[in-house]
Amino acid sequence: MSVDEATVRRIANLARIGLREDEVAGFSRELSQILGFVEQLDELDTSGVTPLTSAVETVIKRREDGVTDGGIREQILANAPLEDDGYFAVPKVVE
Repeated sequence: MSVDEATVRRIANLARIGLREDEVAGFSRELSQILGFVEQLDELDTSGVTPLTSAVETVIKRREDGVTDGGIREQILANAPLEDDGYFAVPKVVE
């Protein structure tokens, strides 16, 4: 597949990339080569290949989902400029 210069300009515009006119032809050739390589990969038979998310087979460690308050309320409120009954106190913003 070949990418023409108009397509390169459109892609650059969508990606908000500033290209000079002398760069457009080079990018056109490079994008065409990249797409040609992808077309070569598409010719491979991958019907027996299992899709992977990682090169190393791993099992995600899971933990029990439990609700907790963190147990450090005092440490958190120590940073608050104002505190009221265990909560952050903020100035009123609605009049």
